[in-house]
Amino acid sequence: MFKKIIYAWVGVSLLACSNSDDPYQQTSAVLGEQVIYRAHQDWQASNQQLLSSTEAFCLGEQSLIQSREHFLQAQQAWASVQPVLIGPLNEGNRTWQVQFWPDKKNLVARQVKQFLNANPQAQLADLERGSVVIQGLSAYEYVLFDAQVNLDDALEKQRYCPLLTHIATHQQQLADEVLAQWQGKDGMLAQLTSFPNQRYAEPIEALTAILQAQVMSLDGLKKKLGTPLGRSNKNIAQPYQAQSWRSQASLSGLSAEIETALTVWQGAGQQGVRDLLVANHADLVKQIDAAYLQTQQELSAFKQPLTLLLADAQQRPALFALYESFDRLHRLHEKDVARALGVQLGFNAHDGD
Repeated sequence: MFKKIIYAWVGVSLLACSNSDDPYQQTSAVLGEQVIYRAHQDWQASNQQLLSSTEAFCLGEQSLIQSREHFLQAQQAWASVQPVLIGPLNEGNRTWQVQFWPDKKNLVARQVKQFLNANPQAQLADLERGSVVIQGLSAYEYVLFDAQVNLDDALEKQRYCPLLTHIATHQQQLADEVLAQWQGKDGMLAQLTSFPNQRYAEPIEALTAILQAQVMSLDGLKKKLGTPLGRSNKNIAQPYQAQSWRSQASLSGLSAEIETALTVWQGAGQQGVRDLLVANHADLVKQIDAAYLQTQQELSAFKQPLTLLLADAQQRPALFALYESFDRLHRLHEKDVARALGVQLGFNAHDGD
């Protein structure tokens, strides 16, 4: 489990600059600095660690087991960002560069092989000119965990190590670029704190963006579980369509997303979306509190990887129950929370899937 890093805020906190009595502005500012920005910092730190780990592994200074653990931490940090995917990271095709999923036709394996065949002496520039399929965590996971790749073999390791290093470098550069756009007087963090600005005219627009990210993440959880469950395929299990199936980290990724979604709901120091509703919508607050608790309990009850659970007929009802829990949370946020806050949610990228 990736341990979140606590960062000291250098200089004057932007929260101190937000002296508005508007509860939407206060919530946007607190969530921006103490939840959303910190999730991005954790993601950046995990990429720094991934690059250092990759270099150590390729120099023979670190074991494959250690390298896999550091990859899982980076993957976990990325999952944790999903419910707060607003601003720079959600723009410019960046999310596809981090992780390619769903992979319906095993493109990751095929394109990694094609890339290495075409670029036996691959440079970072070759990777950056290539497809997003080979630039991110999905390709890295393939190399580290797929049964067809034997990194214990010296020649095999020599063949794949440049690719691993280039992917880790690309991820580090991407994270640095995104975090830089959060900082400064006109950065994303300031845009969640002081209004009007070039992105949001008023606090309700910022809060709408935060809720939209939350709704899209919860809807995405349904897809990440429903696809391998075979909900669109006559309930025939499709384990190889699960996200992170090679590293057996599908369920831990779902748990990480739920944990961040709950943090947005509860807020930092009781300053979250929940706090905006508790006075006038107590029944809704109780429903959502109970829905999060149930979802977490259901997730923690699974003691095996998703691929094994899918093959066990006795476990499938519990997996379908978890899907329904995701669906309940999604609908409560998309309809009831949005209505209670008076916000109008826009297009959902998962619509029509």
